[in-house]
Amino acid sequence: MRIGVIADDFTGASDIANTLAKGVQPEGGLRTAQFPGIPTTPADEEIEAGVISLKSRTAPVEEAVADSLRALRWLKDQGCRQFIFKYCSTFDSTRQGNIGPVAEALANELGAQKVVFCPAFPTTGRTVYHGHLFVLGKLLHESGMENHPLTPMTDANIKRWLQHQTEEAVGLVPVNAVKQGSEGIAAAWQNADERFVIGDAISDEDLLAWGEALKDAKLITGGSGIALGLPRNFLRETSSKSAGRAFTGIAGPAAILAGSCSGATRGQIEIHAKSHPTFAIDVPGVISGDVTAQSLLDFFEAHPDQAPLVYSSGSPEDVRAIQGQFGQEAVAEKLDNLFADTARELAETGYKRLVVAGGETSGAVAKAVSEALGSPAMSIGPEIDPGVPVLSIGKSEPIALALKSGNFGAPDFFSKALRMMEAGK
Repeated sequence: MRIGVIADDFTGASDIANTLAKGVQPEGGLRTAQFPGIPTTPADEEIEAGVISLKSRTAPVEEAVADSLRALRWLKDQGCRQFIFKYCSTFDSTRQGNIGPVAEALANELGAQKVVFCPAFPTTGRTVYHGHLFVLGKLLHESGMENHPLTPMTDANIKRWLQHQTEEAVGLVPVNAVKQGSEGIAAAWQNADERFVIGDAISDEDLLAWGEALKDAKLITGGSGIALGLPRNFLRETSSKSAGRAFTGIAGPAAILAGSCSGATRGQIEIHAKSHPTFAIDVPGVISGDVTAQSLLDFFEAHPDQAPLVYSSGSPEDVRAIQGQFGQEAVAEKLDNLFADTARELAETGYKRLVVAGGETSGAVAKAVSEALGSPAMSIGPEIDPGVPVLSIGKSEPIALALKSGNFGAPDFFSKALRMMEAGK
């Protein structure tokens, strides 16, 4: 294994796995596998890039650090030469962490003297300019992320935001250095006085230049975009060809589970509901025990072959009201368990295509399906929309998964994902 990735949630893991498997044409990418949690056995020797999916984004800081270090040590045992700490392209975190503390721990473990932080993903509208993060041309704190129920992002200046989370000094490689290409980036990065450095990037070309500049970096942190140019560094040394696209399609019963409150997901639900059956989860009912996994399963079974969707999603005001009534952690735990129990039963009763929206929901579903099938790795298939590939898990009777970050995907993502899962392209 050449590149090892530690992702702080499951949708982000799928995102960067897709980037590494796809690479840049015509060179292609690396043979990539995504793991739902930290494996307990060695990886297949053919895997060139391994992506470990954690649920550490909103975990207590100490837990996030410990899990990330365990993942790092497993990846080191697989022979990885370069490591990536992958977080969201909207830098999802609080003033206390977890990006800064995890990055510190990984850097210290690896002896990394300089570490770049670059969440940019221009393909999906995430750019970093003079240390400020923009989403579709809007400053981060004006993009809707200021209303995130778990990690409200209230400052677009990620240099300042990261400084809240770490005792390391935080610097910047500005856009004028980036536009000088890989040599300009390398010089600015290596000559920075600070150990942690924010990296500007406003185009894919910038990310490719960053990839070349970071070819010898021990530790890189960022969104999936920072990995765009990394495969070619290894492909120049070998004749590797990505095996990540060997997906021919999986037919069979399908279900959609959405646990994201993002504006994009709410719009996708609204569009899907116009021509498909949907079931809105009553959160107070979940808390009281009146709404259970069996309630969701009964709905799915009542609507075969109709792309049924169950969702827990609402406006920021609705979410705050529910959290205020029952407590943020209690609501999150109950919903995660509900989605996990439902997914496990769907996998065990023959459902073959599962589409999932939301980072926390995706984590719960992917782990449950992995446990049900006894499979430690997910293969990377074709890209549905930027940042969201088809995943397949299981060997003899595989299941197709799509794990979508809340803000990702076209308006018709749910139907599009199910079609691609079946057709294989």
